[in-house]
Amino acid sequence: MSKSTRRLKIAFVSVAVALAGLAAAGPAAAAPAMPAAATAQAQQSAVPVDFVDLPTTALVADGARHEVTVTYRNDSAADRTVAPQILVESPDAGPFLTPSDVVVEQRTAHGCWRPVETASQTGTLFTDLTNAQRTLHAGETLTQVYRITVVNADAVGTVQPRVALY
Repeated sequence: MSKSTRRLKIAFVSVAVALAGLAAAGPAAAAPAMPAAATAQAQQSAVPVDFVDLPTTALVADGARHEVTVTYRNDSAADRTVAPQILVESPDAGPFLTPSDVVVEQRTAHGCWRPVETASQTGTLFTDLTNAQRTLHAGETLTQVYRITVVNADAVGTVQPRVALY
């Protein structure tokens, strides 16, 4: 075997090993590193900078489905990331609500209803902000309709729709 053939084989094996290592590392290894400023901006946009509270309504424990509409208009000249959210607040003195006390649904763009999970913290049920985020262009209006059904006849509370601003 000549020197050039051996070198060619070594070069080929080196390339194959490098490609196998890159494939095993996944797409993250092939992606360019994000600058520190972009990373900080992405982390900052993950946390709301403000909330717009909309009018509250009483939580009606009659077993019927009650619609709640969250509407927000982006009056700024720039695009804005927003997320509609429903809070179901327990009375200050308790009893505290649990996610099994209510069913929250969201109307899809096709007019169907899909279930929305709620989490609980200190007696307040709330819908997730992360999956609800969307970008509103300047002058655009967000309208999101929710449906709340109380399944525990003893449940008492207040429904507080709001919009998180990023």
